[in-house]
Amino acid sequence: MSRRNAPGGTAATTAGVFGELLRHYRELAALTQDGLARQIPCDRSHVARVESGTRVPQETFAKACDELLGTGGVLVRLWAKIDWYPQVEHPDWFERRAKMDAQALAVRAYQTQVMPGLLQTPEYANALFARRLRTADEVDERVRARLSRQQRFLAPDGPLYIAVLDESCLRNVVGGPRVMRDQCAHLLAVGQLGNIRVQIAPADRPGIDRPDASMSLIQLPDGQEWVYSESLDRGHLSDDPSLYARHAQTYDVLRADSLSARESAALISDMMEGYGQHAEARSDHRDLGEEQLQRRQRRRLRRGGPRIPRPRPRT
Repeated sequence: MSRRNAPGGTAATTAGVFGELLRHYRELAALTQDGLARQIPCDRSHVARVESGTRVPQETFAKACDELLGTGGVLVRLWAKIDWYPQVEHPDWFERRAKMDAQALAVRAYQTQVMPGLLQTPEYANALFARRLRTADEVDERVRARLSRQQRFLAPDGPLYIAVLDESCLRNVVGGPRVMRDQCAHLLAVGQLGNIRVQIAPADRPGIDRPDASMSLIQLPDGQEWVYSESLDRGHLSDDPSLYARHAQTYDVLRADSLSARESAALISDMMEGYGQHAEARSDHRDLGEEQLQRRQRRRLRRGGPRIPRPRPRT
């Protein structure tokens, strides 16, 4: 991802301007929000919130809209000039880790159960936080903060990021089949970047020595090395050299025993296809259900309409 803040560190425009411009081009193309969403593809609510300036779009979203609406690259150029995260707040317990991400030379991560925050799509992160937080504003704030951490790593010249994902990350459904399909597509896309590698620790290899919990090995410019792990709503950091060396060895063995990047991409692609088929089946089922409901309603209207007396035959 090639986004950069505007010269001098100020935003060149606002998310609201981007949203208004997107709405302008969409209406010129005679497309509804749902029509554009189907072609991208994404949820209609995502288009609506981008247009209202309350959702941060990814660069891939801007590129897709440019192509579909024939804007000649206007949206991508505008997207690149916007400081999408001028003010974000991380939870207090996570603030130190977020600062490390902002300067890390390399991060090697192992993740289980859910996708790592640095690789989550906005929809996936939104669905994940919606499970735990009470209000939409709280969810939006957390999603914005999470996505703000991704910018350095998704840039072409970003720091090294190697993620070994337990297969459970692919199989635990967050947000539904459509969200999981898009999340898998995102993994495949970022895996093509020169600084990012995604590998899967498959479930059918019981001999793999997996860490007991998700963890990250972080290397900083000053030569410091940190181990980061999480418990429930708490982060744990250690720069103990012996602890780092032990976890680094475990990680290296785990990575060697996991699927290669190419094999992992094949598995992710298969999962993406499966989620896509499931999403289409659910969509077809919903469309059929709506059609059947409309038919029943029409029948009720016909049965419940005014009765017009028929003329009796004369004798």
